Amino acid sequence: MGEGTRDLLRFATAGSVDDGKSTLVGRLLYDTKSVLADQIEAVQRASVDKGLTTPDLSLLVDGLRAEREQGITIDVAYRYFGTPTREFVLADTPGHVQYTRNTVTGASTAELAVLLVDARNGVVEQTRRHAAVLALLRVPRLVLAINKIDLVDYDQAVLEAIAKDFAGLARSLGFADDAVVTIPVSALVGDNVVERSPHTPWYEGPTLLGHLESVPVTGPEADAPFRLPVQYVIRPRTAGDARSADASRWGDLHDYRGYAGQVASGTVRPGDEVVVLPGGHRTTVASVETADGPLAAAAAGRSVTILLTDDIDLSRGDVIAAADAPPRVTDELDATLCWLAEKPLRPGARLLLKHGTRTTQVIVGDLRDRLDTDTFALEQPAELAINDIGRVALRTADPLPVDDYADIRATGGFLLIDPPTGNTLAAGLVGDPLVLVDLPSRAPSTPGP
Repeated sequence: MGEGTRDLLRFATAGSVDDGKSTLVGRLLYDTKSVLADQIEAVQRASVDKGLTTPDLSLLVDGLRAEREQGITIDVAYRYFGTPTREFVLADTPGHVQYTRNTVTGASTAELAVLLVDARNGVVEQTRRHAAVLALLRVPRLVLAINKIDLVDYDQAVLEAIAKDFAGLARSLGFADDAVVTIPVSALVGDNVVERSPHTPWYEGPTLLGHLESVPVTGPEADAPFRLPVQYVIRPRTAGDARSADASRWGDLHDYRGYAGQVASGTVRPGDEVVVLPGGHRTTVASVETADGPLAAAAAGRSVTILLTDDIDLSRGDVIAAADAPPRVTDELDATLCWLAEKPLRPGARLLLKHGTRTTQVIVGDLRDRLDTDTFALEQPAELAINDIGRVALRTADPLPVDDYADIRATGGFLLIDPPTGNTLAAGLVGDPLVLVDLPSRAPSTPGP
């Protein structure tokens, strides 16, 4: 990173209805001075209209009129804020069961999720449902924020019972113990959100903001094999003609051929052996360039232009990958879908599939199973309805270079699109991550006093 720049953390909030997600987000924005004075004044006026004596900070996030009237979040509310240490992109997702698809949307790009539970209720069905979705989407880090601790008199025993209950669930879902952090908070009064609470002397961990500022932002993609979906082929085609507009910009670059895109995973360096897929041509990286000049290396998340030593047939939609660990190329996918559309999915549907920078036609085959998010059992479905998560067989018109989503999210994820309208119908994951969430039913934890 250049001098004076701050890194970026993308995170999402999730939890059951009325667990206080929007209030927590509003508290973060308010206490980090990330809202304008007129926004605070508008919230104060709206709070007075509701008969409240203190500002309702959830209104900083619940911007839709329907949400304010109903007191619930019904869409994903994105907020951008920063501290001197780090910048943040936050997705506040709905708690209602019928908006599970919005949780999928908000968590799909998250590097961390804050999962709230009410200290009075502990782990409930929706907590388990959201935890399963976060595990399915391979969100690498999780914060269990036990909220409303002021309503259980800051009882340490309540925190420990809920934390123990959730730890068992998290392990069953595939989360490592060091990937989950438990923080007791009160979003309403600010305990352990930005400032440490004097009411919890028994808690020795970080505040929520302290954890968000210090948690590593490097995801599993950084250590994965190199992948770069080609977005654009740069061919200036100048011939040294000083009268050419391109010549003044590029100079004499008649033979220049660069492949631009964002590094999806791993690291690329000049001299690396790579393979171009789906064609299968092998070559070597000649240089890695940006608008500011060449780089010695480019890691996941960096947008670059790659020059190769050989002149090969390569176009938008192809993937440049590490030659010693390439993705597989196939036109048959065993995939897991999070169905997002009102119209149900049935076998035989002909849709479009967008994978990386390539879009191709796809036919839906067998619907193999559906996850019951109440019992975590797998069922044989006749169709997938809105908010359903299920495993399907797909056949694409063109072969695609794919990885299992469990290994590399960028090349293991895709979208299904409605051809007539262009609307997104489903988020797709290559492979069968549902095996991690095929769990026996669990009893809810014992509520606090």
